[in-house]
Amino acid sequence: MPLDRAALAASVRKTNRVVIAEEGPERDGTGAWLAWVVMEECFDDLDAPIRRVAGPNIPIPFSPPLEAFATPGADDVVAAVREVLK
Repeated sequence: MPLDRAALAASVRKTNRVVIAEEGPERDGTGAWLAWVVMEECFDDLDAPIRRVAGPNIPIPFSPPLEAFATPGADDVVAAVREVLK
């Protein structure tokens, strides 16, 4: 799973803010690992805390209505972006 850390750091340095969105659970997700990478590479460049948008810490349900409940939506991402822009 190659990750271009230099490109990621360059992107973070453009806005000095980060929002990571993922469909999986927040705990132990890919977003947690990416947040760690950003903190390791760009801590001094951040003007706001990293904001993660993820599902609740439950197994992803199979039922479509429950899956929709457990998956973050566009409104959640917009709210996170607005929060880091304050």
